[in-house]
Amino acid sequence: MESRISIITLGVENLVRAYEFYSALGFSASKKPEDGIVFFRTGGVCLALYPMEALAKDISEDQEPNRSGFSGITIAHNTRTKGEVDEILAQAERFGGRILKPAQDVFWGGYSGYFSDPDSHVWEVAYADFWEFNEDGSLVIA
Repeated sequence: MESRISIITLGVENLVRAYEFYSALGFSASKKPEDGIVFFRTGGVCLALYPMEALAKDISEDQEPNRSGFSGITIAHNTRTKGEVDEILAQAERFGGRILKPAQDVFWGGYSGYFSDPDSHVWEVAYADFWEFNEDGSLVIA
């Protein structure tokens, strides 16, 4: 297996609501809710939205969706400036997200905060002055 992640799919309760939330944050869709799945272009990895029930059934016919709390997974958006962290958290809240941890200086030397989308998927928005970015906006990982 090649060391690569191609698509991250989020199971959502309401595909239109989720599409509108991520579109409002600035994500650009190549497939829209009427297609039954949404694909957003990002730097390097595709973000997909798919109805939660359908995703559970795709995994297994007897799979039941379980949204009873923190899943142990976060999605990170790394920024080029410290101010972008606050801007993105405010934008997420304005469009229906919930702030889980306001932005603050953190132990590893950066600045970050967390929000959840309308389906409780957790995002970290983070900045560090020592990060570098590729031309496509993806983070340079040495």
